[in-house]
Amino acid sequence: MSVSSKSGAALVRPVDDDFEEPVERAAPADAVVAAEPQIAPDPAPAATKPARRKILLPVIVLAALAAGGWYGYDWWTNGRFMISTDDAYIEADIASISPKVSGYIEKVNVVANQRVKAGDPLVTLDREDYRIAADQAKAAIETEKLSLKRFDAQIAGAKAGVAQAKAQKTALEATVRGAETTLKRASELEAKAVGTVASLDSATVAVDQARANLMGADASIATANANIAVLVAQRAEAESTIRSLELARDKAERDLGFTVLKAPYDGIVGNLAIQEGDLVSAGQRLAALVPADRLYIDANFKETQIAHMVPGSKVRIHVDAFDEEAITGTVQSISPASGSVFSLLPAENATGNFTKVIQRVPVRIVFPKDVLESGRLRAGLSVVVDVDTRTAPEQQDIAAVK
Repeated sequence: MSVSSKSGAALVRPVDDDFEEPVERAAPADAVVAAEPQIAPDPAPAATKPARRKILLPVIVLAALAAGGWYGYDWWTNGRFMISTDDAYIEADIASISPKVSGYIEKVNVVANQRVKAGDPLVTLDREDYRIAADQAKAAIETEKLSLKRFDAQIAGAKAGVAQAKAQKTALEATVRGAETTLKRASELEAKAVGTVASLDSATVAVDQARANLMGADASIATANANIAVLVAQRAEAESTIRSLELARDKAERDLGFTVLKAPYDGIVGNLAIQEGDLVSAGQRLAALVPADRLYIDANFKETQIAHMVPGSKVRIHVDAFDEEAITGTVQSISPASGSVFSLLPAENATGNFTKVIQRVPVRIVFPKDVLESGRLRAGLSVVVDVDTRTAPEQQDIAAVK
């Protein structure tokens, strides 16, 4: 018992208030290691943070639910009826201003970006050469007209000669008849032994001479008629020449008119890259004319978007260049084929590996008249369009829209 008590006493360490823990000895100088900097512990979170989290979390959840509900309601009431694309641009049927004749530029009547009216002169070429050509054609026509008058006079003279020859023929016919009567009488007298042979011979010679003169008159008439035919043919040739010269005159005057290049319609001059004194050739592009009041949109929709799209549907248009409210347009027409069909090198999927690509179909959209008249739109601007399928017209009205 005493042994166990001592053992227990040895195991139990007496508690002493003055007891101090042993202190570690300092390490040698050569074994001293630099102490790492002490990082202050984060301050204990404030007691209000858990309460704030409890308030914010429900608010965020409610806001998310409200936003989702609003977007869902908007999609159900509007979004599911809207067909949208940003592959859309403002286009215009731009006219290329090119001369039909060559020449030096005498005057440039406009400047770049200038508004012009239909018929306004844009560029004037040197007119002198074309004016001379027109005057020469007119002079040639007058010369041929004088030839016509000469032929008319010659034909009239030839006809008078024919009339004179016919009159001579009539006289010769009477002479022949008289000579034949004399010959007959001389023959009868000679048969009765009353007349002489010399009288008979003289009457015979007179008949032969009269008949020869009559044949000469017939030949003169034939020659005069042939001369008339030649003159008539020459006159017809002169008339044909006049018609040809009149065409040459018309072309010369037309070419003279082409020396002034005029605006074909109201618009804005652009891409003007010429100056006075330049030599230009026929067909060379001098400038471009953009019709400000005939702009439209070509929007390329996916083939999966056009099932419920028809001409006449209303379109909401957002122009990227203007930070304003949307413009309301109208679907004018839908292309009869996708854009790839009209490309220079259409896709060939009959051979090789096939990768399906969603095709896009061009849709023509027009602006309202008041928007075009504002003059703010420009060809080439990017737009975003939303077609409202709810506004599609009835089938009987589609033809009227087209």
